[in-house]
Amino acid sequence: MPSANSATPGGTPSHIVDLAATSLSRAIHAREVSCTEVLDAYLAQVDRLNPVVNALVAMADRNALRTQASERDAQLARGESLGPLHGFPQAPKDIMPAAGMVTTRGSPIFAGQVSATDAVVFERMRAGGALFIGRSNSPEFGLGGHTYNPVYGTTRNAHNAAVSAGGSSGGAAVAVALHMLPVADGSDMMGSLRTPAAFNNVYGLRTSFGLVPHGPTEEVFFQQFSVAGPMARNIPDLALLLSVQAGFDARLPLTRRHEDVALLGQPLERDWRGARIGWLGDLGGHLPTEPGVLATCEQALEHFRTVGCAVESVVPAFDLKQLWNAWIDLRSFSVAGANAALYRNLATHALLKPEAVWEIERGMRLTALQVYDAARVRSAWYQVLRGLFEQFDFLVLPAAQVFPFNADLDWPHEVGGRTMDTYHRWMETVVPATMAGLPALAAPAGFGPGGLPAGLQIIGPAQSDAAVLQIGHAYDQASGYARQRSPLLD
Repeated sequence: MPSANSATPGGTPSHIVDLAATSLSRAIHAREVSCTEVLDAYLAQVDRLNPVVNALVAMADRNALRTQASERDAQLARGESLGPLHGFPQAPKDIMPAAGMVTTRGSPIFAGQVSATDAVVFERMRAGGALFIGRSNSPEFGLGGHTYNPVYGTTRNAHNAAVSAGGSSGGAAVAVALHMLPVADGSDMMGSLRTPAAFNNVYGLRTSFGLVPHGPTEEVFFQQFSVAGPMARNIPDLALLLSVQAGFDARLPLTRRHEDVALLGQPLERDWRGARIGWLGDLGGHLPTEPGVLATCEQALEHFRTVGCAVESVVPAFDLKQLWNAWIDLRSFSVAGANAALYRNLATHALLKPEAVWEIERGMRLTALQVYDAARVRSAWYQVLRGLFEQFDFLVLPAAQVFPFNADLDWPHEVGGRTMDTYHRWMETVVPATMAGLPALAAPAGFGPGGLPAGLQIIGPAQSDAAVLQIGHAYDQASGYARQRSPLLD
């Protein structure tokens, strides 16, 4: 069945970029539209809107891209297809390496650095037929929920260019929302797929750890926070990109084998009558929220009831201050381990932003026992949520505690009358899913009193990514929030 975001193939370039990704893939494979036409349509959309929002950076040579698109057309003429992404313009997030492309990680330390190899997820997207037209913008090292850096500048919101796009997958979210890409990859440690999805009225899936290979990196066992995943304007499109990204890779031994992810191919439609949703709200007053956020999210809960779910408020029985302290210890441990060499080098140290220095210094001060204690808290938190999933099928939280804020700020220093004691405290709502290693779908929740987007997180039990996509699809069909177009598109 065609997506509600689909349009008639062919015609003007705007018709092509308005196609849902699933419809675009079908049209390309039916040769109703050529890969060259698709490329030109998306490049025209980039030319029209990217100067306003600065979502895509380090654009590739267009003559080379058109040569690649012609090769994709020739393959189809021979009856050959590389996969669902055949002929899809894509822009890998500027955090992990992409072969032959500049990978700055948002830092002047790496400005101009061209990668020799692909991250696994990019390798799979390229092998699946994607054409890499540039990179999507990200904050320095992906740190912080606001996409700005000294290399490429600030990425602005798809619905209001005066406010933040979120981060760290801010460029990806904006490019999807403004139809500059049909779908996009992102990554998530502390909401980097979820915050920009909420801020830009699109979907972003923080996948279960190991579902999508994230790397390779120099350390493949301890790192269990950062995951790669898809962003899209609807759930079938999200599932399409995920089908290319997911699966075992021997370079990353904790990834899951193909037979373990086979459920991703099952139908998205499902009867949800009698399903139970646990609404976590502001965690019993623990999370400060901007006025209007909770009310907007609570209105969105009605769409779960529409499809037959029962919704009940619940607060986990856990010391949430202890959870936060364990989180920042484990995060600083990871950030310091990956970047301590840059800190110790005087030349590169001078180019690190203050938030990166803060994280690295915290991590370097931690003892081994402190790290172990934080991991023990994390494990106890998982068991508490596992118990809640005996009562509820899914847990739901706001995807962001604030609406998109002024793009010229570094980060919100006060939320709901409370001072934020770290540069990422305003994003605490994303920590519960990350710390428990659970799949979490950021879904549009409508627009607040000021006309800016809000989002929900739909959190499932361990390794329930397929079920999370299914409930997300039902919610999307009932709510229709994601079909509200940005005024920049008109």
